[in-house]
Amino acid sequence: MSADIIDGKAFAAKVREKVAGHVARLKEEHGIVPGLAVVLVGEDPASQVYVRSKGKQTVEVGMNSYEHKLDADTAEADLLALIDTLNNDPAVHGILVQLPLPKHLDEDLVINSINPAKDVDGFHISNVGLLGTGQKSMVPCTPLGCLMMLREHHGSLSGLDAVVIGRSNIVGKPMAQLLLGDSCTVTIAHSRTKDLPEVVRRADIVVAAVGRPEMVPGDWIKEGATVIDVGINRIERDGKNKLVGDVDFASAVERAGAITPVPGGVGPMTIACLLANTVTACCRANGLAEPEGLTA
Repeated sequence: MSADIIDGKAFAAKVREKVAGHVARLKEEHGIVPGLAVVLVGEDPASQVYVRSKGKQTVEVGMNSYEHKLDADTAEADLLALIDTLNNDPAVHGILVQLPLPKHLDEDLVINSINPAKDVDGFHISNVGLLGTGQKSMVPCTPLGCLMMLREHHGSLSGLDAVVIGRSNIVGKPMAQLLLGDSCTVTIAHSRTKDLPEVVRRADIVVAAVGRPEMVPGDWIKEGATVIDVGINRIERDGKNKLVGDVDFASAVERAGAITPVPGGVGPMTIACLLANTVTACCRANGLAEPEGLTA
């Protein structure tokens, strides 16, 4: 048996196409153009590449892109003042502060200074609480992308046994909340979970988000299970740099029913869901119906 490959790149292209359609209708019917503001502090190379990609894709779907690049030594008060300006700008519907921030800046303080309705990363403590209590919120992009792919593959997730490996605030915890919201039976596993292999072997759905290269071997996977590999790890193999996930793809693909590859799986969905969240925020701000198929 060899698993179906869940093509995140193709799925992300479909999400962007849906977003572009909603943006076009907002312009035509209401004269509204969704706007996404991205704030980059410092010159982290990976962050710079990511911000450029966000800006490019924002424009490609017809939205307005506002980029604010600040020096690495920017004072916290100046960053907070910029966020306050963006909070009060009606042309800006989504605000994202690129992480990580320089060490002298308090990430929690900065994130929680964003208007929760414009927090398209879904990291504000208010959105975390709303998601955790099953209320309408802005949902973190990576877990939202995973949920979309799972729904597409399974249809209904109701009653399925799901294991999330990893308990981060960015992926693990919100992923578990989303799966609970779709009526899965959810276990959050981590490095201290007793008999982790047996816990994973029970799962119909495995979401690996622990940040350890190829930690999950194929023999941990239940026959026919769906595996969503969130990990992106750079390793050296045969004298070359290679990207691998948290799951050993070569062995897992022989047991799983479906699996996301690395690269080309979950990764492309993150920016696509950021764009989806921006359209959702725009619709909510204007009292309009939310875009179907782009929310949790």
